Amino acid sequence: MAVIKRYCLACDLKSDPQLIQEYEAHHRAVWPEIKKSILSAGIENMEIYRVSNRLFMIMEVNETFSFEKKAAMDEANPKVQEWENLMWKYQQKLPFAKEGEKWLMMEKIFSLGDH
Repeated sequence: MAVIKRYCLACDLKSDPQLIQEYEAHHRAVWPEIKKSILSAGIENMEIYRVSNRLFMIMEVNETFSFEKKAAMDEANPKVQEWENLMWKYQQKLPFAKEGEKWLMMEKIFSLGDH
C-alpha cells in the first residue's frame, strides 16, 4: 500500500539521563507485538527523534489508518497496554497538554515543496 499521509507528533521524556538512556534502549529492541500492532494499524513507517528530552515522531500512513482505529486496537491489545504503561515511566506530557494527552499533533508551518 502507498503512503498517503504523514503525521508529526511531539512528546517529552522526563529530564533524567538514566531514564532517557533506558527509553532509547527499549526503542532499539521494540517488542515484536508492538511492531505488529503499528503495521496492522496502517502505519507504513514510523521514526522517533530526540533532542534533549523532547521527542518528535514521524508517522507515514496508508489509507487504512485512522487515529480512532489505532486507539481502539491499542485499547483491545494487552501487550500494547503493557508497553504504553512501561513508556509512561519515561515519558511526561508536554507542558501545555491537556489531561490524558500524550503525543500531540504538530502543525506543519513550512514546506520547501509549497510554492
